[in-house]
Amino acid sequence: MPAGCASRVRQSDSGVHYKRPVALFSGIIPAMQTSRDRFDLDALPSPIRAASLAERAARQDAEARADRLEHLLLEFKRALYGKKSERLTQDQLELAFEDLEAATAEAQFEIEAAKSASGDASNKPKGTLKTGPRRNLGHLPKELPRIEQIIEPDSIQCSNDCEGGCGAMARISEDRSERLDIVPARFQVIVTIRPKYACQFCQENVVQVPAPARLIEGALPSEGTIAHVLVSKYADHLPLYRQSQIYARSGLDLHRSTLAGWVSKAAFHLRPVVEAMATELKTSTKLFMDETTAPVLDPGRGKTKTGYLWALARDDRGWNGNDPPGVIFNYAPGRGGKHGEDFLCGFNGILQVDGYGGYNRLTRESRIGGDPLVLAYCWAHARRKLFDLADKNGTKGCGSGIALEGIKQIAELYRIEAEIRGKTAVQRLAARQACSAPIVATAVLATDRFMSSQFAGAQWRRCSRWSWWCGHSSSARQRSRKMSASVRDP
Repeated sequence: MPAGCASRVRQSDSGVHYKRPVALFSGIIPAMQTSRDRFDLDALPSPIRAASLAERAARQDAEARADRLEHLLLEFKRALYGKKSERLTQDQLELAFEDLEAATAEAQFEIEAAKSASGDASNKPKGTLKTGPRRNLGHLPKELPRIEQIIEPDSIQCSNDCEGGCGAMARISEDRSERLDIVPARFQVIVTIRPKYACQFCQENVVQVPAPARLIEGALPSEGTIAHVLVSKYADHLPLYRQSQIYARSGLDLHRSTLAGWVSKAAFHLRPVVEAMATELKTSTKLFMDETTAPVLDPGRGKTKTGYLWALARDDRGWNGNDPPGVIFNYAPGRGGKHGEDFLCGFNGILQVDGYGGYNRLTRESRIGGDPLVLAYCWAHARRKLFDLADKNGTKGCGSGIALEGIKQIAELYRIEAEIRGKTAVQRLAARQACSAPIVATAVLATDRFMSSQFAGAQWRRCSRWSWWCGHSSSARQRSRKMSASVRDP
């Protein structure tokens, strides 16, 4: 037995067992690597020395890439399983994904460059088409302006010694390639000059064109500048202080408070447009509403408080609707259903919402601002609750089979909706009555059976919103009609 393994033997009742001599080989491998790094390469022939140097460089690059990818993997694990205070935000995750994609693209580019340098392309049979790397180079729209750059040879005179002299060569074809170029934003100053004219004889009549109207009288920005600030802030999520820093690079001293003043004045002038959009949306027969949190400055406390943005949207493009899409946002200091009731004043029809109970007041006969609304709940929220129940109790057998069956039925409803998307309203209604209604009726019966089981205790109350999807009528047919509202077009 080798001496290095003598300490790795242990005696038991069933005989002698050998452990793997890990310690013995753990010292040999680093020694081999160290000796290879310190080996005198000058004593080797040139081809072998070049191959060894290339192998060493490739190994170092691979180790560097492995370290970088391992670092990114640790960041992802910290984001998923770390403490809440140590988890990455959504923006940080996006940056991490960008780093990962950049590292992958860099490695792929190095591999392709190495193949090209090694002469792999020269080993291909003649007549084989050269295929470029499979990268997403993007699509350049035809509407973009094209600036042609023609590169001519220094001389087009034939260099062959032909009898009689060849002279200038003829153009037979050309190769074209396109690249995407960006012209950075360029600031300019619009100087408005209004000449004054007076009579040279009477010196009393003076003529001058009135000053053109401005969005902000007496201020520096043009309408285009204000639009750029608004789009950067609300569409590109670029805060005003960052915009101020960007403008400073061009020599413009525009403080954040100045930009905030432009935004507030623009909002004042845009208010009639938003009100007109809200009036137009409320003429629809069906709308979508949802609310989300937003940090709001709390003056006097030195910190922010939680406010809510209520979105009211319409988008009928997925089913060939005639109404144009639109969305407006309303701010409210809280999430109470009273705010939603105020924002929906004047609307009557179907409202698609999630399972939030604050919308229940919209279905009452005493609703302020219109008739009681029909709420179409979101199937995704119902599926989420069923998935939680099935996942939590799947090993205990407490209603897990019914929850899993409900998930399958909802998936079938989604499949039907995908098939009829884009068809006319009559075709969609016929398909839902023929295919979706039986599935919903089956789900109602299964839910009734589940509600009567012993498991309908505290955990099922977490999914109590299901009663709204199922309706409250004793007839499964009537309940399926009510449930079909949640798969109607939002």
